[in-house]
Amino acid sequence: MPFVIDLSKIDFLDSSGLGALVQTSKECKKLKVGFSVVGNSRVAQTIKLVRLGEFLNLKSTLEEALLNLKS
Repeated sequence: MPFVIDLSKIDFLDSSGLGALVQTSKECKKLKVGFSVVGNSRVAQTIKLVRLGEFLNLKSTLEEALLNLKS
């Protein structure tokens, strides 16, 4: 079953949060479970700044993340 973390209501993401997302993504890949992060513009900016957008499968809406994980 796919795993989606919705951070669309979060205003700030620090290095601890990024580290937790990276660890979760690694575990999902190890278990062969689909993983995606949904983020608003502030969260997305932080994730993209550290070049983790593709690694975390960053999406702008929950619907987009769910559709992407189904295919």
